[in-house]
Amino acid sequence: MTFRERFMKYETDFDEIFDLTDQWNFSDETCTLREYLGLTAREEDVWISESDEALESLLEQERAALS
Repeated sequence: MTFRERFMKYETDFDEIFDLTDQWNFSDETCTLREYLGLTAREEDVWISESDEALESLLEQERAALS
């Protein structure tokens, strides 16, 4: 299960994304970080162009909409 899937199910908090990013950086994974984390292209764009906080806010909004 990806970070995004676990986050949407309230199984992890946002800060895990930093540990997983480190794991990906030091792994032999051939997938992109976005794929590894399970993020959408829009979520990745927000993270890159805005900030960690903007991504967290977007994910929280998406999670709330699922409830």
